[in-house]
Amino acid sequence: MDSASPSAQQSFAAALLDPDRTIPEGMVTPDGREASRRFGIYRNNVTVSLVNALSEVFPTVQNLVGEEFFRAMARLYVQDNPPTSRLLFEYGASFPDFIARFEPAADLPFLAGVARLERLWLDSFHAADATPFDGSVLQRVFPEQLAALTFVAHPATRLFRGEHAAVTIMARDRAGEPLDGLDPFVAEDGLITRPAYDPEIRHLPQGGADFVGLLIEGHTLGEAAGAALSADPHFNLPAAISAIIEAGAFSSVLFEGMEVS
Repeated sequence: MDSASPSAQQSFAAALLDPDRTIPEGMVTPDGREASRRFGIYRNNVTVSLVNALSEVFPTVQNLVGEEFFRAMARLYVQDNPPTSRLLFEYGASFPDFIARFEPAADLPFLAGVARLERLWLDSFHAADATPFDGSVLQRVFPEQLAALTFVAHPATRLFRGEHAAVTIMARDRAGEPLDGLDPFVAEDGLITRPAYDPEIRHLPQGGADFVGLLIEGHTLGEAAGAALSADPHFNLPAAISAIIEAGAFSSVLFEGMEVS
């Protein structure tokens, strides 16, 4: 087998992740014997390593469904989703979408949302470092200029919009707290930031996701505040600004394109 040809590489990769496939034609041991046993061992090791990687990225999902169910689901995902990066922590970006389509998990409609939140947490963890802006800089802005301010998101900042109680589910699970009495069908939004070493997740009130989302997209403070107040006329703008400063969600503040310092 010509190991350098694209077709040979594709055949090898496909057989490596699918236990129902036969080994690629021409695979032999160094002494020329048939290599099905060796290939089977290698194939199993690769699959197990990828399933283990998914279990480390999505621990709450695994706790919700149990290890046996999770590993069976993960194996099916691995068969159709080979790694595209040499960095193992990047594997599984599409796993939440797979869960959303996975019929055996249909009785847990919140599961995909929990998976998306866990993936965002990991992405935040591995994001670049930056220093959050000092909230005192806002005191040097004239009141009439506040609405025109724009903010530059910290590299680790992530916004989560959910249709279920994924924020509470993940927070309780990772804290080792029971889920008794929790209504999983209450929609929750969350803000993921990394003010220190590990990411933190904060609940966002009604209008909060609109506010933070527009700021992340580069809209002005006035535009973001307007959207939040449209979502909730009682939206507390001063509290929201204090919250994003405390969370370290943004690395700088701009006025007319110039950094406020």
